[in-house]
Amino acid sequence: MSDVEKGSISHIDRSSSPEKGSISHIDRSSPANGANGQQALWDPSHAYAARQPSRIGNPGALGLFSFASTALVLSFINVQTRGVTTPNVVVGMAIFTGGLTQLLAGMWSFPRGNTFGATIFSSYGAFWMSYATILIPSSGVIASYSSPAELDNALGIYLMTWFIFTILMSIGAARTNIAFIALFFFLSLTFLFLALAKLMNSVACNTAGGAIGIVTAIITYYCAVSELLVYEESYFMLPLGPLKKRTA
Repeated sequence: MSDVEKGSISHIDRSSSPEKGSISHIDRSSPANGANGQQALWDPSHAYAARQPSRIGNPGALGLFSFASTALVLSFINVQTRGVTTPNVVVGMAIFTGGLTQLLAGMWSFPRGNTFGATIFSSYGAFWMSYATILIPSSGVIASYSSPAELDNALGIYLMTWFIFTILMSIGAARTNIAFIALFFFLSLTFLFLALAKLMNSVACNTAGGAIGIVTAIITYYCAVSELLVYEESYFMLPLGPLKKRTA
């Protein structure tokens, strides 16, 4: 989920160019460059100033760690680790870690020009917050269903929708690297098995979904660490399996 930084801001003196829209002459003495010739962030009086590169750090690691940690807790519950079967302990993490933190990571991805990362983090942040809302008793979502069978069918439809969304996001991941392709592949299977568990009332599918979810969380942790490492500062880098880029 790497991003593309844009060009720096410069004030353009349009009056000195013989052609309309020419950017061959740059007025370094303009107020847009600030004191001592340093560039200002933005001068609203100049309509033709170019975009300033974002100074926001890479939010990829934050979003991936948040998703992995929340998914790991829920997946452990789905496989009934230590006899725990009630998922309500994940509500806090779903709201703040997987939800709010991922949503922020998505919003910070937009100014960095990373539309794919912004879409992924924002959407799954919304997923975790919506899932937490279902589990909160005061929301009245669960209590509004007349029978457990109707509730399971509704949850199955809910999870199947996120399975479809993840499949669509896998198309975008196909241009990244092997690690992220594997992440979305296992995440798709996780949603599929959890949806089938509700629609078919199958404990085996729920356990399978939890087990695959643990694998998904481990892969996500791996991708998160790779995003955290910096070539100039880290002792080692984690390979992600880069793919050959499409040429024109």
